[in-house]
Amino acid sequence: MKKRTMDHTQLLVLTLLEGEDMYGYQIITELARRSEHVFDMKEGTLYPVLHGLWKEGIVECYEKETPTGRMRKYYHITKRGRETLRNETREWREYSQAVEAVLSYAPAVG
Repeated sequence: MKKRTMDHTQLLVLTLLEGEDMYGYQIITELARRSEHVFDMKEGTLYPVLHGLWKEGIVECYEKETPTGRMRKYYHITKRGRETLRNETREWREYSQAVEAVLSYAPAVG
């Protein structure tokens, strides 16, 4: 099987951005909410991921003023990012199905 090129953190972030543009803290809280807190990402993990995706042209960022007058940076998935997400999602599903197939033969642990 072909090695996956994107780690799960990048895949999860892109999946969230596919639905809507988000700012950093919003990504962190939404990921935690949707995963029932299995993924409690820290800022120190998220921002390097976003920066890497930006360098690859997979996301773009822009600033928008909040109602309080503060500027907030939002992240937006690009056309290239959508293509990447589609391909990586397919590969992740193939990979996870293969893992599940192997685990199904494991004796019950407990």
